Amino acid sequence: MQVIRKTVKNIPFYACDGFGPGVAHGFSTRIGGVSPAPWDSLNLGACRGDGPANLRENFSRFCAAIGADPNALVKNQQMHSKRVRPVTKADVMPAPETPGEVEADGMITNQPGVALTIFSGDCLPVFLYDPVRRVIAACHAGWRGTAQGIAAQAARQMQEDYGCAPQDILAAIGPGIGPCCFETHADVPDGLRAELGPDAEAFITALPGGEKFQVDLKGANARWLERAGLKPEHIALSAACTACDRTDFWSHRMQGSQRGSMAAIIQMV
Repeated sequence: MQVIRKTVKNIPFYACDGFGPGVAHGFSTRIGGVSPAPWDSLNLGACRGDGPANLRENFSRFCAAIGADPNALVKNQQMHSKRVRPVTKADVMPAPETPGEVEADGMITNQPGVALTIFSGDCLPVFLYDPVRRVIAACHAGWRGTAQGIAAQAARQMQEDYGCAPQDILAAIGPGIGPCCFETHADVPDGLRAELGPDAEAFITALPGGEKFQVDLKGANARWLERAGLKPEHIALSAACTACDRTDFWSHRMQGSQRGSMAAIIQMV
């Protein structure tokens, strides 16, 4: 499986080529919307200062491209935690431009038609899909959520709450900051080591001087998923770095808060 760049209806996005036709999904870029600078142009973040009419149109365009329903969105309110909440059609937003209300960094559902929606601007969006039991999950994995294993928590809840077998679960880790650009002080490596143990070392590179480190959050999330029982060949990682490629993406680290937000949406159809 791979995460590949696609263009549909003049909207570029990233998607997993192994998920199959049972699920509509996509990781957005910043291209193809109507928002003016500094949100230019496909801003999907409702709390960035952009206008509601722009958000409605941007969600309409992105959802049309990936085959999802813009009137069935369930959005989270991110907490940089490993909390994963089950959601249903009762949690659907009243309008696409409404800010997220589900206080969790991960959402999970077995109800077709519910469009799980998370946001990013360097943090990693992660999708999980069990085509056998028909269950989906979406997670926002910043460095804290990565260290705590939010992706593995979602996979475990799929198993415990919905009867999913780990060998059936497919995962896609979308565009996010890569180790090439994610330089940190010791707090991030220490957080990974505290939760992931010796496995963390493969994703930490000390830089000259010993005060800073490069950290591979994508690799760490993949390792968490393997520890939750997923097959390595069922885990797809996007190579795209949001900090490197500011043509396709916004980057919180490189641009600060004066920017738009990407979204990742997954919906069983």
